[in-house]
Order: sequence, then C-alpha cells, then structure tokens
Amino acid sequence: MKAKFNGKRITGILGLLPKEVGYFDDEVDNYTFPPKQTMRLKKVMGFEKHRLSKESSTASEFCIYGLNYLLDNGKIGREEIGAIIVVSLSPDYFVPHISNIIHGECDLPEDVLCMDIPQGCCGYLLGLMQSFLLLDIMKEKKIVLCNVDILSHKVSRKDRNDFPLIGDAACISIIENSEDPDDIYFRLYTDGKQRNSLIIPAGGFAMPCTDETAVMKVLEDGNCRSLNNLHMDGTGVFNFVQVNIPPMLENMLEETGIKKEEIDYYLFHQPNKFMLKKLADKIQVPYEKMFMNIVENFGNSSGVSIPINIVYNLPQQMVKEKYTCCLSAFGSGLTWGAIIMKLGNMDFCEMIETEL
Repeated sequence: MKAKFNGKRITGILGLLPKEVGYFDDEVDNYTFPPKQTMRLKKVMGFEKHRLSKESSTASEFCIYGLNYLLDNGKIGREEIGAIIVVSLSPDYFVPHISNIIHGECDLPEDVLCMDIPQGCCGYLLGLMQSFLLLDIMKEKKIVLCNVDILSHKVSRKDRNDFPLIGDAACISIIENSEDPDDIYFRLYTDGKQRNSLIIPAGGFAMPCTDETAVMKVLEDGNCRSLNNLHMDGTGVFNFVQVNIPPMLENMLEETGIKKEEIDYYLFHQPNKFMLKKLADKIQVPYEKMFMNIVENFGNSSGVSIPINIVYNLPQQMVKEKYTCCLSAFGSGLTWGAIIMKLGNMDFCEMIETEL
C-alpha cells in the first residue's frame, strides 16, 4: 500500500514504562545453554536489560494511566478528543476492547470513536495511518493513539531465543490537523506466507489454551517453551528484513524525490542491535542517524519501540526543533513499512515510569 497525506502532525508523545527491570546477566541461568555461550549474545545482540510489567498488569491500565496523566496535566482536554485508537497484541479480553475500557475509565464523551487494531511490530505506522484518515473527517478534533504491549506475559522465561529481547511499554501520541502543508509519505507491505515466523500458537479459536498447550518442552532449538508462548524465527525474520527493507526505502526515496542525506533521523523498530547494524550498513546510513539503544535499555516492545525511540533519544529536540524523519518497522505478519514525515515542534515529548 502506498499513500500520501498532508496537513497532519504529531503534537505530543508520552512514553510509559513499567518500573521493574530485568537484567540479562541475572537471567543467564534460566536457559539450558552454557552460560559462556549465552553471554556472547549480550554484546552482539545488544541485550543488557528490559522492562517487565507485573503479571497482574493489563494493557488498558498503562493507557488509562497515561491518558489520565495527560488530562490531569492539561496536555489535552476530554472535549478535544475525537477518537481513541489502540494498537496492541495484548488485549485484556476478547471483548470488550481496550479502547472501550479506556473510554469508560477516563470518562470520555459519548461521541468519541473507539477502535482497536491488532498489530505488532508495524503497529505505530498503522496507527498513524488510521489517525491521518480519521482526521480528514474529524477536522477540529484530536486523535489519541495508544500503542501498548506487555508481551513478556506470553514469552517463556526459559526461552533464550525470545525472552531476553522482549520488553513491555506503552506510548500515547496526540495527532491532529495542521496548517503546515508538509507531505507525509506512507508505505506498508505484507507477506502472509511467512506469517508463522512470529507466532503464539495457542490462545485463539484455532487452538484454545488447554493443560496440554501449557506443557513446557525443550525443543529442537534448545529452548524451553509451550504452545502458549510467543516464538520468533530469528533467522527467518533477520533474512526477511535484510531482503525487503533496503529496496523498499530505496524505491520510496526515489518516488518521493527525497535524498537519503535529507533524512535527519532514521527512527526504526528495534528487534536487536545486530539486525539494525546490518540494516544500517546495507542502506548506507550513518549509525548516528539510526539509534540502536532501545533494546539494550528497555527491550523490544513490538509496535511501541518507535515512539519509545523518539521519547528516549530526542525528547528536547522534538519540542524545540523540526526534523525530516524516516520511521520504519518490520516483523509480525510478516509486515514491513515506512513513513517519511516532519517531526518536531511538539507540545510535549517525555517518558514516565509506572508501578504497573
């Protein structure tokens, strides 16, 4: 899919993190592999620490906490909100949706549209696209985009393949119409044939959770997990990213007439440092333009990693200045995409901790 928007801007981003920190060094003995072998991953993949929410915490609680923070601090008014969009793979329930829970708990007006989108790694891109579309008909209203995932709840702590990189987080972005005519370029692609490269086998209607699906097993790859746990084919996803992202970006720049050097920052989804370094080398982007420090500090928070990247690395810059940025994500689906847009002159760009 290709699309072009204009007259839209992100006016604020709030990142939310759980307080608990899990350290890679403390988790080495969880795995069936020799500790020395496991420690080699630390430097290569950028595994250092990750944020882990409480087992009792829910995705809606992060969003409610964040929106109430914005309301209480005058960052947005209830009457200004036209829609609540939640992008997440961590629903509280099948029904009701997270957006409806937020609506009720934050006492929002009845004419506020509520929408949940089940999307993972490309969730921020898809959420922005939906926000831009809604603003064409909502005019004076603002969109509250909530990206949230607490996927550590679905990953085996004995799985060295998946657990070290997973982190929990949420972000709330405010998107609104603007008189600024800057163009926004959007691309999104899908290869459903590779969908099982990132999967939680049990838990839906195709395979409900049972006592049998909860049985932990040491599998052929040496990791221990059950069918209730998330699993990523790391090698498959790595190859997919290296093959698909460079030509997409090259074609996008050519079609839009934007030169690679004109991009101030490449704010990419962060599965691990190794993958990003290889990608930066392949598209010939300087490391200083592509931050790679999110996984080592917070973990891979799925569709939340791009806005966490922004609030962690550029909080003051995004309030004071404006930059041409390329946002790109790749993963579950398998899906990949990018947005090139101006970011900056925001009302706020900050991150807070919660007890969740």
